[in-house]
Amino acid sequence: DMGFSLSDIIQIINCYDCKEKINTFLLDKKSELRKEMEEYESKIRLLDSALKRLEKESLMEFDVNVKTIPERYAATVQMVIPRYEEEGLLWSKLMECKNLIPDDPCLSAAVFLDAEYKEENVEVMIWMSVKGKYEDTEHVKFKTLPAIKVASCILKGSYQGMNEATASVVSWIKDNGYRCNGPMFNIYHVGPVQSQNPDDFITEVCFPIE
Repeated sequence: DMGFSLSDIIQIINCYDCKEKINTFLLDKKSELRKEMEEYESKIRLLDSALKRLEKESLMEFDVNVKTIPERYAATVQMVIPRYEEEGLLWSKLMECKNLIPDDPCLSAAVFLDAEYKEENVEVMIWMSVKGKYEDTEHVKFKTLPAIKVASCILKGSYQGMNEATASVVSWIKDNGYRCNGPMFNIYHVGPVQSQNPDDFITEVCFPIE
């Protein structure tokens, strides 16, 4: 169990009455095992470094940029919904508000207000930039949203790549001396409203920064 070979064990048995020799065997084996342990730890560090490089190379598939989203007047809906996948409930409420005139350009986004990822009962606010002035309804509130500085990247295609895109922005923020100062949000430049083909979707993943 200590790692002695059969030949070592024979030598130990042959000098079993000499404590000094037994002590030397044990100390030598301890030194040998410690050296092996250090070599394994070095190999583990090399493996960790290689894994981190692969992760960064994967994340760098997304180009992260810093930009300022200007002040905008928007129709908003804020609710607690069962799961993130049911975000469509909020957009349905927004569409109940008739005669909205989209801004030019029109931006549509979902803001995820919880401090961390949740499996259920998630708080989300959606907004769409509009022209003109409107009265609030039961579900739709009209607000002037302030300009905001963000780090963002563009995800082209289905939402299956959302986790990787999000991780790319978070990693970039840490590596470049910024910090997040607000809830992340997604701008839907092309989404299910514009195309039924997920390959056509264009989503901008945004993190407010300072």
